[in-house]
This record gives sequence, C-alpha cells and structure tokens, in this order.
Amino acid sequence: MDLSVTDLAVSRGAVPVLEGVSFRLAPGRALILRGPNGIGKTTLLRTLAGLQPPLAGEINAPPEAIAYASHADGLKSTLTVTENLTFWARIFGTGGIGAALEAMNLTALADRQAQNLSAGQKRRLGLARLLVSGRAIWMLDEPTVSLDTASVALFAGVVRRHMVGGGAALIATHIDLGLPEAEVLDLTACKARPPEAGGLRGAFDDAFL
Repeated sequence: MDLSVTDLAVSRGAVPVLEGVSFRLAPGRALILRGPNGIGKTTLLRTLAGLQPPLAGEINAPPEAIAYASHADGLKSTLTVTENLTFWARIFGTGGIGAALEAMNLTALADRQAQNLSAGQKRRLGLARLLVSGRAIWMLDEPTVSLDTASVALFAGVVRRHMVGGGAALIATHIDLGLPEAEVLDLTACKARPPEAGGLRGAFDDAFL
C-alpha cells in the first residue's frame, strides 16, 4: 500500500507552515521526518492522518490504511494493559493481543492498571496499539519519548519487522532509531513563506500548537 503526497501545504492556527511537500512511501520502506522544533512535523502528520484538512495538494493512500500514534498514549488509566489493548483490537476489528504484548515486552505487566505503569511502560503500551491496528502505514510522532535505550532498540525492531512484512512507517523523530535503510526528508526546505500582513489568522487548530 503506497502513500503518495504531491505539492502539499499545511497550516497551524490558520497560518501556513509547510508548502510544496512531495514524497512517496512504498511498502517495506520507512521515511524519517526531520527539521527544527516548530517547523510543522506534527501538523504534517495530523494532516496526512486525516485529522485536519490540507491547504493545498494531494494525499493518496488506500482507505483504512493509516494508523497514527501521537504524543498522547491514548490509554484508559483504570484499565489493565490487557484491557487497554483488547479495547483497541476490538476498535480495529483485529485478533488477539498476545503478539503485541510480547513484541513490546509487556507480557509481565498484562494485569497491571495503566495508571500504575511508569512513563516508559505507558509509552510502550501506547505503541503496542499499532500492532493490533492491522494498518499497513504507521505514522509516528516522536515515538521514543520516555523510552530508555533498550526500549528504543525494541521499538526499532518492531518497526523493522513491520517493514519486512510489507508495512511502511513515516516517523517524526530527532534521534537515530537504528534504521539505516530509512530515507530522510528534511522539511526545512518546505517551510512556508510568512503570511502577508492582514492575512487571515483563525483559531481552527490552535489546540495543536
């Protein structure tokens, strides 16, 4: 399943932040988004995931192909690890959760409530949702936040196996995930020109600044 983006422009707070973004993400490939803080990596991922409309350009991906993991872990604090993953597996209409628990080293924590997990354990559980999504294209926004070195390596292995299985990953990150096969897209060259004085400045997505 390909993701292709052509001459895309995106905005934050109704102000253009990126323009002229074009790339193709093929099955079995990973693309790393780079650029300084505030350039628009999160805004781009949210737009590609269908959470906000683009200003211009085209996004082509098969329906129901994308799984998006943001900074939030998306957990119910009073549910156990097993219950959280089972909930998401049912949402996505997929099968069991055993493989996801094992892949993210959560098996020993299966009966622990999410509120009693460490920050790193919560992050691993949040990322485990990708494995029960059944989606081919993973979009990840700083996925290694709160992860220690061993967990970063664990997650990189999960991404690599996803790619070997024909999946693809688009990842915004500042660190080296140990994926030498991944391509890099530096968004610095796509920074939008400053808006003209008196231009429209709404509050459409101010919550995502």
